[in-house]
Amino acid sequence: MSTAPVWLFDLDDTLHHASAHIFPHINRSMTDYIMQQLAVDEGQANTLRNDYWHRYGATLLGLMRHHDTDPAHFLRETHRFDQLHNMVVFERALRHSLKRLPGRKIVFSNGPSAYAHAVLSVMGLRRSVDSVFAIEQMRLQPKPGHRAFRRLLVEHNLQASRCILVEDSLANLKAAKRLGMRTVWISRAGGCPAYVDAKFSSVLALPRALSRLGFSRRAAGA
Repeated sequence: MSTAPVWLFDLDDTLHHASAHIFPHINRSMTDYIMQQLAVDEGQANTLRNDYWHRYGATLLGLMRHHDTDPAHFLRETHRFDQLHNMVVFERALRHSLKRLPGRKIVFSNGPSAYAHAVLSVMGLRRSVDSVFAIEQMRLQPKPGHRAFRRLLVEHNLQASRCILVEDSLANLKAAKRLGMRTVWISRAGGCPAYVDAKFSSVLALPRALSRLGFSRRAAGA
């Protein structure tokens, strides 16, 4: 393929290790938010948070549907971090690794835009990516829903066949593959589904994935 690819990077547990500190904090914040806004105890709040996530793909969607929750308020209040720089766990060589990849780089995250930009700043990657496509740009319809992918393709004038989705979520990778994207799974788990084109334990390995994904560094101008 002679044209450069477009890299679509998930953020949490792909570009940084959100499960270490970030996800526990967000989960706690969501539970606290539900307790305060709906006047329920912790057990009820956790049940609602998990139930809505499984039923609608996002806790926020359930809260909007059943409790008329203001999405902007929810996203702002549940993504507050007093010491974000101490919570983001990432590999220091990431910026150099991304520079070796030809083509555009877009962060495609179910998180809110302000949070995504803040995390990228902590990692020193704000200039390493071309844009951020967050939950607000998805009009609150998250991955793996097809509307999130379609909106990204339309707003950025992209062809799915030129896109490489780099993700830790198999559900999101499966949805991308159905659209004709190439897929890279960031995981240490065993096995590899047929809809995954390449699998690595770290994003640092991405530069050597180009030929496996049908792209040439020379042809792409790298």
